Amino acid sequence: MIRCLATTKKPELFEHLVLLSGSPRYLNKEGYEEGFTRSELNTIFESIKQNFLGWAYNFAPNAINVNNPAAIAEFEHSLLRMKPKVALSIAKIVFLSDLIWVLPRVHVPFTIIQTKKDLIVLVSVAFYLNINLGTLSKVKNLETQGHFPQLTAYRLLLEVLKDSLSMN
Repeated sequence: MIRCLATTKKPELFEHLVLLSGSPRYLNKEGYEEGFTRSELNTIFESIKQNFLGWAYNFAPNAINVNNPAAIAEFEHSLLRMKPKVALSIAKIVFLSDLIWVLPRVHVPFTIIQTKKDLIVLVSVAFYLNINLGTLSKVKNLETQGHFPQLTAYRLLLEVLKDSLSMN
């Protein structure tokens, strides 16, 4: 989503954007029920704060969401390299950010890539983005699940990326 902000400042630097499993907002609000309740996010934050190791070992397989021990281990390792306070800070920044306001200001062609089942970013978010972006955009659904297809279905992702980038 940070690329969306960048295009509003320097659109001439971008020909085409690709967003993979992204969301402009994770906290539900009136008119946007595509994320988490405040209570759910508070539970996540408290879990990170109180039992970082337990949270990381639980979050990784849920985010990967496929039976892929190597991908789960890789993501767990990435999480566990962070200090718990840093992980909590990042989680709060990501899950409490709200970039819905920037969507209509994006005027660079856009491809939104979303897996068919992502527990972190619902499929409906891709269509919300598609409708609310201020530019031509396409939604590409990957026939896989999980939040990190770059770890679990990279060949499929590469095919979609090649197709999307050759559109220009």
